[in-house]
Amino acid sequence: KYHGGTNFDRTAGGPFITTSYDYDAPIDEYGLKRFPKWAHLKELHKSIKLCEHSLLFGNSTLLSLGPQQEADVYTDHSGGCVAFLANIDSEKDKVVTFRNRQYDLPAWSVSILPDCKNVVFNTAKVRSQTLMVDMVPETLQASKPDQWSIFTERIGIWDKNDFVRNEFVDHINTTKDSTDYLWHTTSFDVDRNYPASGNHPILNIGSKGHAVHAFLNNMLIGSAYGNGSESSFSVQMPINLKAGKNEIALLSMTVGLKSAGPYYEWVGAGLTSVNISGMQNGTMDLSSNNWAYKIGLEGEHYRLFKPDQGNNQRWRPQSEPPKHQPLTWYKVNVDVPQGDDPVGLDMQSMGKGLVWLNGNAIGRYWPRTSPTDDRCTPSCDYRGKFSPNKCRAGCGKPTQRWYHVPRSWFHPSGNTLVVFEEQGGDPTKITFSRRVATSVCSFVSENYPSIDLESWDKSISDENPLAAKVQLSCPKGKNISSIKFASFGDPSGTCRSYQQGSCHHPDSLSVVEKACLNINSCTVSLSDEGFGEDPCPGVTKTLAIEADCS
Repeated sequence: KYHGGTNFDRTAGGPFITTSYDYDAPIDEYGLKRFPKWAHLKELHKSIKLCEHSLLFGNSTLLSLGPQQEADVYTDHSGGCVAFLANIDSEKDKVVTFRNRQYDLPAWSVSILPDCKNVVFNTAKVRSQTLMVDMVPETLQASKPDQWSIFTERIGIWDKNDFVRNEFVDHINTTKDSTDYLWHTTSFDVDRNYPASGNHPILNIGSKGHAVHAFLNNMLIGSAYGNGSESSFSVQMPINLKAGKNEIALLSMTVGLKSAGPYYEWVGAGLTSVNISGMQNGTMDLSSNNWAYKIGLEGEHYRLFKPDQGNNQRWRPQSEPPKHQPLTWYKVNVDVPQGDDPVGLDMQSMGKGLVWLNGNAIGRYWPRTSPTDDRCTPSCDYRGKFSPNKCRAGCGKPTQRWYHVPRSWFHPSGNTLVVFEEQGGDPTKITFSRRVATSVCSFVSENYPSIDLESWDKSISDENPLAAKVQLSCPKGKNISSIKFASFGDPSGTCRSYQQGSCHHPDSLSVVEKACLNINSCTVSLSDEGFGEDPCPGVTKTLAIEADCS
């Protein structure tokens, strides 16, 4: 399973390599999901393609190669043979013998042999490069001096209610996925002698999901939500009631619908219980009160996110928009970010809501901060069984900060950005950021598979195997401008933190510069004659390179 790197999982019946994506993949330092590098996937898929005939039409045999090593072999009637060699040991590398040949199997890895002889891919020896990017901020350039306009949602029933019930209804069945939002409002009386000393009322809310904002007497008193694995939740909110009539408005929200799993179409959402504990007479149950319902938001009803609503009289121009105000729509005219790099909208200063550019939905934003103690690890080790907590990163940082905005959505001028903020944030700190590829890295050892998958055929011989190669490529329109690190020997580390080992060829930098400087892409063979005499016989050589792109 791919999860910020290659992983191999073993289930009953034999080894499997799977290419599934995990929604809860770790977040990197740029707030971007760590999915596998596409070159990595491309090589794996090509390797599997070479095995296709024997996998589809062959018979399989599982052979033991050691205490925790095995071979899954497929042979077909035409003489084709495919083998998957697996080392299930999560700690130790092993050398195994298969059909009178020896194969090096790193810990917790699988080698693919489309002809039962030559290794074309190993999950722990991937030759793909690492492309490093920086998010370069750009000020939100306003096209007009009176740049901001706002519209404030009315809390609760903003027009005639849609219906009234003495119970809670299922959110999804009610809204029919036409909106994320469903208002629930009710009122109740508190004795004129309230409050009594020592009483501390608590509003208790239970919900099947996904989130709720709670308002008491038109004031936001709190928010609650489920998590990625469990959408239901319960929450307790301390409240201050007033003598006489009190009004509660609960804005129930969905954040996307489940699309997999058993009976997923029957998984509902919405409130299940509401009560107030700590009252003089015990707990006040409001679940069976008269609840008035309203589907959607007023701004949605008037389609304020559409370009033709830019002059809608409901918008109120303001030179300085209000900050940290819930249920507020913001509109601003912006210029196109410079250059042609991909654009991200930095919403770190905001709470939760929706955003549009020129009527196009950028989507929901929610830059929640992950807990600082959320089992993050300083380094990632692919070995061992996968779990959702494996290789976590970004603790204490926003789980998602940047939101992609296709450049095709921008006009040369007159671009309108509309934001609906639910909880409250600072819209003046919203910025665009350009996703700029700044450097590329690669780390390849001489025992990595070196067969060219494009021209591979089953008659290839491993008596004179090709040398492993490092391939670097900057994005289109950029060249390799400098080599920040190059070491041929036994370097260690990861991109942007490579380190020389005890074995290092002194001409490493000059060999790489000669092959790569001032061009878009290059290839450096580990057998390059520039490396000359072996700097450390008996040591498996590795070439690590970090290069700048500009």
